[in-house]
Amino acid sequence: MTQPLPVSKNLQETHLNRARASLSLALSWYGNLRKPGQSSSNSQLAGLVKPELELLTSTLNKLDYNLIRIAVFGLVSRGKSAVLNALLGQKILQTGPLNGVTQYPRSVRWNPGGKVQVELIDTPGLDEIEGESRAQMAREVVRQADLILFVVSGDITRTEYQMLCELRQAQKPLILVFNKIDLYPDTDKTTIYNNLQQLGAGNPQGKPLKPDEIVMVAAEPAPMEVRVEWSDGSVAHEWETPPPQIDELKETILKILNREGRSLLALNALIQARDAQEAIAQKTIDLRQQQAEDLIWQFTKYKALAVGLNPIPFLDILGGTVADLALVRSLARLYGLPMTGYEAGNFLKTILLSSGGLLLGELGSSLLLGLGKSTAAIASGENPINITAYAGTAITQAGIAGYGAYAVGKAAQVYLERGCSWGQLGASTVIQEILAEVEPNTILYRLRQELEQFSFNDTSLR
Repeated sequence: MTQPLPVSKNLQETHLNRARASLSLALSWYGNLRKPGQSSSNSQLAGLVKPELELLTSTLNKLDYNLIRIAVFGLVSRGKSAVLNALLGQKILQTGPLNGVTQYPRSVRWNPGGKVQVELIDTPGLDEIEGESRAQMAREVVRQADLILFVVSGDITRTEYQMLCELRQAQKPLILVFNKIDLYPDTDKTTIYNNLQQLGAGNPQGKPLKPDEIVMVAAEPAPMEVRVEWSDGSVAHEWETPPPQIDELKETILKILNREGRSLLALNALIQARDAQEAIAQKTIDLRQQQAEDLIWQFTKYKALAVGLNPIPFLDILGGTVADLALVRSLARLYGLPMTGYEAGNFLKTILLSSGGLLLGELGSSLLLGLGKSTAAIASGENPINITAYAGTAITQAGIAGYGAYAVGKAAQVYLERGCSWGQLGASTVIQEILAEVEPNTILYRLRQELEQFSFNDTSLR
């Protein structure tokens, strides 16, 4: 049987470089907020968005270390710590028969061989006492994780299914680990495995899990009674603990890391960057909403007057375009984002194209009305009645120009408030580019399918 080809190392490196470029761009956009000598408004905004800027910086630094973080989740007594101990080959994390042995997230380094660097993160049970505070810790761990292991020890309960659905919405690759298989006969294991394949998708419409997405293990097998016959003919019964059955999980993880590990790193960094930019955007909106609205209306009036009073048609269009460019740059300055004239021009072009025919229609109307207005202006010298026609055309053209300015301003406001996350190197854009390039046989392909079902704006685990 032909083995699926892994994502090429060159493509994975490309994904990392795109992620670095996207985060660097985001930091350059917001970096001027931290420069000395800024206005009081910018200084206030810089204080509000300091946590998000620090997150962008630390996320960018994380890419340079090529460190994969794997977090394990599940309900109490499912053997989460035991699974990690089995992977590590030694009992580092505490385990025991009582619920709630793991009281807080704990991370340990794992060196599975080669150049791969992995950090394993153990978490408290998702259904333990004081669940709300621990749920908050779980959200933080999910945000940092590049890959999630969800541990069960039999058929999925209703609570586990709800937790699994929430984890799926966190937009992270996930492996379902069926632990304690030593406690089940083969027929029961097969039945449970088939059920987990269907339910593990975390969505009734989801496709069954593939072999890479569900693994059976016995991380800490129960002791077995064995019969021992001695040389003198006596017989004794002793208890022995079988070795962990963990090789399949280890091989699955290593295959995923080798096949798409750097792409996982890039994708998680971009998701964190996108979330940070959304938070910055919301804080910016709250702080500068009224200023932005006043600025848009100010330019709307200026453009309407300039276009309406100008009798030369081509200068109408030129003046209107200059006004739109000035509005875009003024809004950028208001939001504390640097934008050159060249960038503003490209930005305005993007707005024109994304607005369908609305703003392009304004240009056509300006040209036709401008020609009509010029004709009326020339004719008014011979017939004063044409002054009325000139005024009517000028008012109509001014109204269209003013509406166009307002539309440009609102579109620019939305774009800038989002931190340009949908620009050429915006986090959301690069996320889509990476997912469009993944192969159907990868775990990232499952994530691509789930992103088509869940909204980017879902915040259940952020």
